Amino acid sequence: MRKLTYYVGTSIDGYIAGPNGEVDFYPLAEDMAAGMNAQFPETVPTHIRAQIGLDTPNQRFDTVVMGRGTYEPALSIGVTSPYAHLKQYVVSGTIKSIDDPTVELVAGDPLGLVRRLKQEDGRDIWLCGGGNLAAAVLPEIDELIIKCYPVVAGTGVSAFAGDFRPTVFTLTGTRTFSNGAVVMTYTR
Repeated sequence: MRKLTYYVGTSIDGYIAGPNGEVDFYPLAEDMAAGMNAQFPETVPTHIRAQIGLDTPNQRFDTVVMGRGTYEPALSIGVTSPYAHLKQYVVSGTIKSIDDPTVELVAGDPLGLVRRLKQEDGRDIWLCGGGNLAAAVLPEIDELIIKCYPVVAGTGVSAFAGDFRPTVFTLTGTRTFSNGAVVMTYTR
């Protein structure tokens, strides 16, 4: 069975973006970019892969599931298929249509979508964000890969924006980088 992995960057206080979707406050480092891109090249958007010369086959994922707030930044720069190298699903009750045949709009039941995808053949599924979607599919998340950056955001988009639902995961790996970021891997 395929796994659902929530691979995401957060601040120390658990925000994946600022209140207006900002992510430019995360301190970057070449060693982190090289390490993460080598391990998870498919998580780099298609148009950026071309710009940085990243021509590596997918390592872990062949499918991405994202919410409206994660998809909209690509649309704002004219990119309708941000992960053309993956099967793409956008879960949204507010987007009426997507004018790109490579991106499937799912209007509701994200839990049902994930359960169906996990039964299909293929590589693992990447949950790209956001916090509302992550909270909705929490019962099906098999693995968390959290890139925790050494910054406090104070407010913004929470990594899990849902009801109080304590869910235990086991730490299975850590990796640190020159910018002070720690990548933590947890499994259910």
